[in-house]
Amino acid sequence: MPTPALLDDLESRLQALRDGADAAAWSQATRAQPALWADLPPQFETVLHNLLDRLESGALFNQESCSFSQEALVDSLQQWVDAARRVLRSTAA
Repeated sequence: MPTPALLDDLESRLQALRDGADAAAWSQATRAQPALWADLPPQFETVLHNLLDRLESGALFNQESCSFSQEALVDSLQQWVDAARRVLRSTAA
């Protein structure tokens, strides 16, 4: 499946995360899709894994005791998707 379609899927799964899906399971499922970042510059993989690390860490604690806001992390993941789309469009042109 081409990366743009995987980005579409990731973006739709972000809504499930916003709706309360298990963050650790969501993160692990995302890590299991290396094709997400295969066509992107290497720093995209690094940034995505850093965000997923924080998401998983935050899932270990309740929202009050965690230094990571899940809402902010989901917003950052959306920004990652948006940036990835821009890069893919610019390299396709």
